[in-house]
Amino acid sequence: MRGMPDSTAVPGLSAGDTGFMIVCACLVFIMLPGLSLFYGGLVQNRNVLSTIMHTYVILGVGGVFWAVAGYSLAFGDDCGGVVGNLRHFLLAGVGAAADGPGGGIPHVLYMVFQCLIACLAAALISGAYAERIRFPAMAVFTLLWLALVYSPVAHWVWGGGWLSRLGVLDFAGGAVVHMNSGAAALAAAHALPRRKTLERGEIAPHNLPLTLLGAGLLWLGWFGFNSGGALAADARAAGALAATQLSAAAGMLGWLAAEYLHYGKPTTFGSASGALAGLVSITPAAGFVSPIWALAIGALGGMICYGGMFLKIRCQYDDALDVVAIHGLGGAWGALATGLWASAPAGGTDGLFRGRPGQMIPQLLSIAAIWLYGYFASRVILLATSALTPLAADDNEQLLGLDLGEHNERAYQIR
Repeated sequence: MRGMPDSTAVPGLSAGDTGFMIVCACLVFIMLPGLSLFYGGLVQNRNVLSTIMHTYVILGVGGVFWAVAGYSLAFGDDCGGVVGNLRHFLLAGVGAAADGPGGGIPHVLYMVFQCLIACLAAALISGAYAERIRFPAMAVFTLLWLALVYSPVAHWVWGGGWLSRLGVLDFAGGAVVHMNSGAAALAAAHALPRRKTLERGEIAPHNLPLTLLGAGLLWLGWFGFNSGGALAADARAAGALAATQLSAAAGMLGWLAAEYLHYGKPTTFGSASGALAGLVSITPAAGFVSPIWALAIGALGGMICYGGMFLKIRCQYDDALDVVAIHGLGGAWGALATGLWASAPAGGTDGLFRGRPGQMIPQLLSIAAIWLYGYFASRVILLATSALTPLAADDNEQLLGLDLGEHNERAYQIR
């Protein structure tokens, strides 16, 4: 087309890989409104708008922060294996050239892809504090968490930091995204008081069809999330896509089987949650294992995450939408499974079941390090946030609903 630059004029740029990664970035974006619908259907009808709004505002807060400093902190030049420097502050040096970590794609495209993943990680946490956090506290916490937790952990694993030097395998974010957000969700559940509506027994989802629609969009978006980890339109990306589909399907069946044995009935919520558990479980392994083993990883992930739902009952914390069970435990299981089933033909590295038990050491270390750092750093951030603005809505506002109390809006006008 007239006026369009010739991709051959940019040294090292692959037009095919660039087009592929643009599609992957768009699919990752779809995950965010999908997540908002998934969460929005699970809360009470008086809190659906506030819950959905969390994800959209996190896109705004995260998008601006990532351009200003987050990308540089995660992918700038290494500082002691802990964090990146400010080489790319305000996106300095991030342009159309294929000179970034993405290989044959424009540096700016890699930045956008990673920006959307960062926003998704922060949005996942919102399921833990839904129905009771005040809007200003949510915005402040998100900004501080992205700066002090997400960006350093992304550097540890993907930006040349200390975990990457140890050989940790995390293809698309089992550690960086899911364990990290799960640890923060547990911190939020401990820091915030229990919901007043929970004490009154008001826990049933208000709109399961909305949740199922959100789950479908998440499933669709996950193809770009995982396949994009290859950063190229190649056989590895195709293998990751196949592993993603198989693990989601097996995760659904694993969850439903556990639910049927325990509860006596399979549920629509179980089908959506099981698919999500399978998707989370395969995320770190998608580009490192043969697709057929994704069936085992997903099925076991569905059962493990279903069991994790009961931890909050036993341990008496209020994780409103089970972020810890699905993302925290699912991400940890995925990191462990990567060390078990990693295959050199699939991803260049063998795991325990292919005669290389040493891979389990960095995988286990990553689980311990990210859970400990993610939890305690998030508790400190929540404490700092509470010094600036109250964390939780008061009892009357919770009973009225955050849609009216925080935003003066109603989701449904019933006459």
